[in-house]
Amino acid sequence: MFVGSERRFNRDSLRIGVSGLGMDDTDRQIVSLMRENARRSFQDIGKNVGLSAPAVKRRVDRLEDDGVIRGYTTVIDPHAAGWHAEAFVDLYCEGDMSGEAIKRVVEDEPRVASAHTVAGEASAMLHVMAQDTKDLELALERIRNTEGISRTVTEVVLSTLFQR
Repeated sequence: MFVGSERRFNRDSLRIGVSGLGMDDTDRQIVSLMRENARRSFQDIGKNVGLSAPAVKRRVDRLEDDGVIRGYTTVIDPHAAGWHAEAFVDLYCEGDMSGEAIKRVVEDEPRVASAHTVAGEASAMLHVMAQDTKDLELALERIRNTEGISRTVTEVVLSTLFQR
């Protein structure tokens, strides 16, 4: 049993999602290693954090169940895939357009990699990937011509310094 200044905790109370206390240091190390390479074996992770492979698997299963790990994905090199133009687009909407309405308006545009509601003047921010500047321009025209969109402000990415 762990004793805090005002609370008593047992090992089960350290579970994510159940107690709201968050991950322990070992969980953070596991997540960090998996962010570097999600295909890393449980045995390799265990060597790095001082646990057996089955213990790592149990922790990863718990992190998945608790929603900390939401899934696994393939990271693609945009240039190798033929996407040589990238931009972040501030999207300004007419009236009081909800996040769900903005999603419906932009989710069918294949060049939009992600869309986010934001605080500030813009209604949303889009991450747009395109083959080249002409393809980017055509995507921006389609977005601007969508009902409910009043204007866009585009920042073209020159280089990516790092990405996690």
